[in-house]
Amino acid sequence: MKQLFLLRHGEAGFSQDSDFQRQLTKKGREKLIRMGLGLGQKLKSVDLMYCSSAQRTLETAELIENHIFIKEKIYSRDIYQGGMGAMIAMLEKTSPSVDSCLFVGHNPTISLLLAHISDENYLGLQPGMLAVIDLEISDWKMIGIGTGILKEVIQ
Repeated sequence: MKQLFLLRHGEAGFSQDSDFQRQLTKKGREKLIRMGLGLGQKLKSVDLMYCSSAQRTLETAELIENHIFIKEKIYSRDIYQGGMGAMIAMLEKTSPSVDSCLFVGHNPTISLLLAHISDENYLGLQPGMLAVIDLEISDWKMIGIGTGILKEVIQ
């Protein structure tokens, strides 16, 4: 069985520059640190992380990495710019040897991906929320609608 963790970046402030450069707020960082502490007690490592290359997602991933060992990391602007189809395409290309995958992204796409894979009603992940999905697949190529069960949502 595979496991997928969908994490929406932490609360971000506004930027005078571009949306891509928005940084986490103090409140956003504190919430992620608390979540990372709790998550680190349950989960010691993740095989692979896909992370948007936007500033707020990079900061989010860094805070989570302080508590969970991430074996391989892939940063992509496609997660910031792309839609749900792009995310699914990334997951489909994941090596079958990867059992656990963390995806750090943005709304509404990360919440749409959750609804698609779990075949549940749309659950709008708030900043810093993490959805844990158990996948009923043996290979990432099989990921699609209704292939996962939403196990828990961590705030």
